[in-house]
Amino acid sequence: IEAVLETDTLCEAAICYTGDVLDPRKTKYDLRYYVEMAKDLERMGAHILAIKDMAGLCKPYAAQVLVKALKQEIGIPIHFHTHDTSGVQASAILKAAEVGLDIADGAMGPLSGLTSQPNLASVVHALRLTERDTGLNPDHLQSIDEYWEVVRDHYAPFESTMKASTADVYRNEMPGGQYTNLYEQAQAVGLAARWHEICRVYAEVNDLFGDIVKVTPSSKAVGDMAIFLVANNLRTADVLDTKRDLAFPESVVDLISGRMGQPPGGFPPRVVERVLRGQKPLTGRPGDSLPPADFDAVVKKLEQTLGTPPSQRDVLSYIMFPRVFNELQAHQEQYGDTSILPTPIFFYGPAVADEIAVDIEPGKTLIVKFLNVGEPQPDGSRNVSFELNGQPRDVTVRDLSIEADVEGKRKADANNPAHVGAPMPGMVVTVAVHPGDTVAKGQKLLTMEAMKMETTLYAERDGKIAEVLVSPGSRVDSGELLVVWE
Repeated sequence: IEAVLETDTLCEAAICYTGDVLDPRKTKYDLRYYVEMAKDLERMGAHILAIKDMAGLCKPYAAQVLVKALKQEIGIPIHFHTHDTSGVQASAILKAAEVGLDIADGAMGPLSGLTSQPNLASVVHALRLTERDTGLNPDHLQSIDEYWEVVRDHYAPFESTMKASTADVYRNEMPGGQYTNLYEQAQAVGLAARWHEICRVYAEVNDLFGDIVKVTPSSKAVGDMAIFLVANNLRTADVLDTKRDLAFPESVVDLISGRMGQPPGGFPPRVVERVLRGQKPLTGRPGDSLPPADFDAVVKKLEQTLGTPPSQRDVLSYIMFPRVFNELQAHQEQYGDTSILPTPIFFYGPAVADEIAVDIEPGKTLIVKFLNVGEPQPDGSRNVSFELNGQPRDVTVRDLSIEADVEGKRKADANNPAHVGAPMPGMVVTVAVHPGDTVAKGQKLLTMEAMKMETTLYAERDGKIAEVLVSPGSRVDSGELLVVWE
């Protein structure tokens, strides 16, 4: 807040809604909790207070009670942001409006509802001809809706499987923004058919962690843990079993170690002991222990790797997301700037004999005509023929939809203590040991990633490494043999 105020810009601070202020049994996040936090944020200098209801848990009458209490205690405008997973959140906006809510979020019709925000046009119509009439023109909103209706069709493969509103959100408390992402994670590791089980375990993990506020990034840690448990057929009780040595996802280690901040009441001591393996958790604000970002050093580094002076966007992207930035650069080095392709072509590719125009820069257009795709080769590649501005071209590409005819991968024997297997499918990011290395219990062996969920495997005992069967960039299946002890 201090940093924002120093720039003389608008400062909006958010309190994240969880639990249920109407339920007397849920005392951790009661009305006093929200009122005191709101008063603190106002004292610190916030210009607007947001109620961030990331899971859509603030039911209509709870929203009315909460906003009324806040309006009585603070003097800055109140902004209500909610997701419509349960299907009743338009009513929550209306009930809050009755007691003086200043700002509410809605989404354009074709992108609204379910895990998104309530339909903006519907809320506008509901408030028309009342004292809280928004003044927005419904005809203008309808014309914008028609645009997004067409755009959404392009992204059909990314739709979640959710077909209707669900009250299950009141049990699992999963944020709307995470719901679709977590399903993609589950699908990527072969657990799509167990989605409802993941949702149930998500709620159990939240209880295991002490009933925390689940919002980015803490919600990701809860989701990663839920997938980890389901993928390995574990229960939350197994987490506390000292006889089992588990390789927890990195996000879980970050959360429990305090690198995402301190939750009200702290984390359960037994969970801290199991997850941190003797490592001491942070007790203060995580940012206090981080070194300042060296912008000049990053500019020099990127100039070397990019070959040109980096833009401010490049510098900020690298500082915040170094791995993702490097992946983007590798993609662009191999394929060029694919963002200039028309959206349907980028996602689905052209049909045979299709001809497309691509503007690669002002005044320079490429005409590409797709001719045919050859038969698959033993290594999983195909020959692709096309015309580029009328000139024939052929390229060989890897077809990711078919398996290459290569030697099968070895599976770890669960009964062999010398075998270290992959806890789930994913990609090997780093390998910290080599054949012949002597390692100590607790030493890092390797790190895996599956849909941005990192898991580090540690040595369960002292010993010597006989074989390392993977390298950085290797894609592995669940149970695949990674390391063999001597």
